[in-house]
Amino acid sequence: MLESIFIGAIIELSNIDNIVSKNPIVIEQNLTKAQKVISFAKSNIGKPYGTAKAGPDSFDCSGFVFFVFKSFDIYIPRSSRLQSKSGEKIDIEHIKVGDILFFDTAKRGHINHSGIYLGDGKFIHSSSGRAYSVTISDLNKGFYVDKFRWGVDKINNK
Repeated sequence: MLESIFIGAIIELSNIDNIVSKNPIVIEQNLTKAQKVISFAKSNIGKPYGTAKAGPDSFDCSGFVFFVFKSFDIYIPRSSRLQSKSGEKIDIEHIKVGDILFFDTAKRGHINHSGIYLGDGKFIHSSSGRAYSVTISDLNKGFYVDKFRWGVDKINNK
């Protein structure tokens, strides 16, 4: 095991595959900021759910949203409840690609879940449900259809 490295020293890396990513994230420069946020969010699909985790290897729901937006120098609170209070409320008819969406999944009268709107009725989030990972879900059918409460725009109206 190498204990010291001196300036000008030559070292041999025997297992470079563990150091360099085989799948670098490439985000096109000519995309809008919302499209870049979505592209980066999608690059995390399949990463596992982790209670109280905010990446980069696992996420809870608000940790995923926090991580994605922080990656673009957009700072938001860490919890979904506080995220939901970080901007003007947008109803479902006016949400746009890149908006943060908020849900009351337990129907207890408070926000307990967040995700990012992809357009066409879909959103990306870290789910503690069946997927137990970063996944894409439908706003208009299935579990989330009656759980959506509002959105917040943090890309255009920081």
